[in-house]
Amino acid sequence: MGSTTIISESDLIQSVQDALQYISYYHPVDFIQAVHQAYEREASKAAKDAMAQILINSRMCAEGHRPICQDTGIVNVFLSIGMNVRFETEQSLEDLINEGVRRAYGLPDNVLRASVLADPAGARTNTRDNTPAVIHTELVPGNLVSVHVAAKGGGSEAKSKLAMLNPADSIVDWVLRTVPTMGAGWCPPGMLGIGIGGTAEKAMLLAKRSLMDGIDIHDLQARGPQTKLESLRLEIFEKVNALGIGAQGLGGLTTVLDVKILDYPTHAANLPVAMIPNCAATRHVHFTLDGHGPADLKAPAVSDWPDITWNPSTGARQVNLDSVTQADIQSWQPGETLLLSGKMLTGRDAAHKRIRDLLAAGESLPPGIDLKGKFIYYVGPVDPVGEEVVGPAGPTTATRMDGFTEMMLAETGLLGMVGKAERGPIAIEAIKKHGAVYLMAVGGAAYLVSKAIRKSRVVAFEDLGMEAIHEFEVQDMPVTVAVDSQGVSVHQTGPRHWQGKIGLIPLQDVEG
Repeated sequence: MGSTTIISESDLIQSVQDALQYISYYHPVDFIQAVHQAYEREASKAAKDAMAQILINSRMCAEGHRPICQDTGIVNVFLSIGMNVRFETEQSLEDLINEGVRRAYGLPDNVLRASVLADPAGARTNTRDNTPAVIHTELVPGNLVSVHVAAKGGGSEAKSKLAMLNPADSIVDWVLRTVPTMGAGWCPPGMLGIGIGGTAEKAMLLAKRSLMDGIDIHDLQARGPQTKLESLRLEIFEKVNALGIGAQGLGGLTTVLDVKILDYPTHAANLPVAMIPNCAATRHVHFTLDGHGPADLKAPAVSDWPDITWNPSTGARQVNLDSVTQADIQSWQPGETLLLSGKMLTGRDAAHKRIRDLLAAGESLPPGIDLKGKFIYYVGPVDPVGEEVVGPAGPTTATRMDGFTEMMLAETGLLGMVGKAERGPIAIEAIKKHGAVYLMAVGGAAYLVSKAIRKSRVVAFEDLGMEAIHEFEVQDMPVTVAVDSQGVSVHQTGPRHWQGKIGLIPLQDVEG
């Protein structure tokens, strides 16, 4: 039996705090290298531009110590605690970890966005400090504490899938049927974590845990598979990329950077399969506590980031948001790059719901909400620090606002919307009906986008915190025309075009 290791409560709290700050602005280096390799190979201009923004944003965050994405995630912690470890505390393990989360998210030099809501089926009240974390603990032999910390974005988490397959069913077929239904709200390129076996909840846990491991698919390709799971990883990797979904769902050669799989014995009657994606803001780190102080997290070298240049002004259309008309937007083409300047309002789920409820009750909207002839940006920004006008402010998943689109276009005079990923059929129909437009900003480039925001103020619903309605004044904010006034969506045309070019999987095999 080994010697007992004493872990002080301050060491654990400090380590969790430091880890969450660290992953808020440092991508894992293997992830950056994988995105860069995909960028170099990419043949789709739209996808290549999206990856350029992701890489430039990542380098800016590493240098400026500000969040990679405005969605700074819900905290996931996996602990493996040696049975010869004793914690020097009178608090629970969960309380210690949550104190680390609380301190990390409120650190004045790099305030992180509080996104966690209590009473999820009721009042949905923001806890204001991003607690509580989601914690998984196991006891193992030894005298060390191994900790994996991740901050999981809501957009990618929303695309998590679980299937209770029959034992004879094909896992590959299920994945290929399922990935296209996930849209682009999980911000590809990213990773797919797959859990196979156990029970339903065990499969989900395996899928989530697999995402904490490093990217090594190209090493596996080079040496060749040695197990059934390795063969399965390679097959899914190749065939998912052959779907042509591409970066941000715009169509291209790379949709996933790696496929991770963990399995566990299961009941003879079952084949549970879970799939959870990690987005372009992949954030995780591993550290070990041995009783000799908090974790020592080594900062990566800035030279680990590629020096990429990207000039959105080349061939882009300049748009003045303060004078643009409905007649103007009729000429905007799907896939066209625009540079937006002028004033726009922001709004997410909670703000849209409140607007809907006010209109349904026959009440007037607050004076700060005048959407006639205006654009709304689906965003919940990070609070500013120092001299910032606003913190990282990238787009949120637009499909969550689809159910509000007809109401907003018909009753407020709204001209267009800016968000992340595709729009669904009901939103596209409303856009076409009203001659409106939907513009896409790149998810995973939040700090880069924030540099285009020159002024910001809260104009309504301040009690909603990060979901309050702001007025942004922007200059040369880069966006792509994702759904034009005729209802043509680049998230439909782009992947279809690139899937045809890649040519490995017939369309009918993935549309059923």
